[in-house]
Amino acid sequence: MKLLHIDSSALGANSVTRELSAAVVARWQDAVPGLAVEYRDLDAEPIPHLTGRSLAKADPAEAADAERTIQQFLDADVIVIGSPMYNFGISSTLKAWIDRVAVAGRSFRYTETGPEGLAKGKRVIVASGRGGIHTDAPSDFQEPYLRQVLGFLGIDEVEFVRAEGVAYSPQHRSDALAGAHASIRTPTPLRLAA
Repeated sequence: MKLLHIDSSALGANSVTRELSAAVVARWQDAVPGLAVEYRDLDAEPIPHLTGRSLAKADPAEAADAERTIQQFLDADVIVIGSPMYNFGISSTLKAWIDRVAVAGRSFRYTETGPEGLAKGKRVIVASGRGGIHTDAPSDFQEPYLRQVLGFLGIDEVEFVRAEGVAYSPQHRSDALAGAHASIRTPTPLRLAA
């Protein structure tokens, strides 16, 4: 089984999502013998934003990295994404990654009856960090967007581990992190087969 671990926070060691995504991955490593983990830090090694030159594959190194990115995604059974909320949505580095994995003919296709996701059977766990509290609020453009784009790719098993209100006070941050850590599920053999 292969797990792809993506981090996108610009906050380094102060990142809530890096802490949570690492905890999710550790839980999977403890529960799944022989789990192969691949890691990608989108802040340390950002993917260039999609441009006309990107689509034309004008830069061979960029084209090779784009191919590696889509292949990492397609090969993964489980994807753990550290996604902080920036300005009510996802980070631009995570959006650049999504633009490289949402590829017509590879992860989705259009048919006579509409779009079809080709990345079925994957599980995604999103470690979400938010300075404020946004769940089920009109200000949340992060979770609905991620559910939409992942669903478009055929991934319907998406789970969120959230720490909200982390900017309110040190106590809020501590309590939010404790609650998020407590919500991390241990994979079970039945859930692995899903």
